[in-house]
Amino acid sequence: MLGLMGPDSLRRYLALALLVSLTPMAMTSCSSDTGPTATQAGQTLKKHILQLLKERNAENVVVTDPGGKDIPCGDGKAKQTFAATGDDLPERKPDVLVDSLWGALGRVAPYEFVSAGDPGAPVRLQSKMTRTVLVLSSPRSGKYLVTGETFCLDEE
Repeated sequence: MLGLMGPDSLRRYLALALLVSLTPMAMTSCSSDTGPTATQAGQTLKKHILQLLKERNAENVVVTDPGGKDIPCGDGKAKQTFAATGDDLPERKPDVLVDSLWGALGRVAPYEFVSAGDPGAPVRLQSKMTRTVLVLSSPRSGKYLVTGETFCLDEE
């Protein structure tokens, strides 16, 4: 079809195609999506941890770190934390509990694997989208422990 166009039509077509292809880049370069603030990410962190324990049907959930406070981390940025424990069957070993948390996390929110130690050791995961980090662990048989923190983010 391009071969059938005259030189002026071809130039207009190519100019329009260039304009259409550059428009999305121009629009994104003008917007400044800085992501969530520390407070917003802290609320997401809390929600994810409590939903995860609920997803595992944890009993006797206890918030061990209520978070909600900005912890300065330099350059006008801050992070927030949150942690909770919950009970499972007393005979379930830590490695089974950690694996169970990790398996259930996919039903709560998308997180990427960061690191883990030996079986039963804490597993660290992060969400770049929500700018949160979770650590899934089990201090002893029958006990879940989920801790988390936000990335260092703008305070307001």
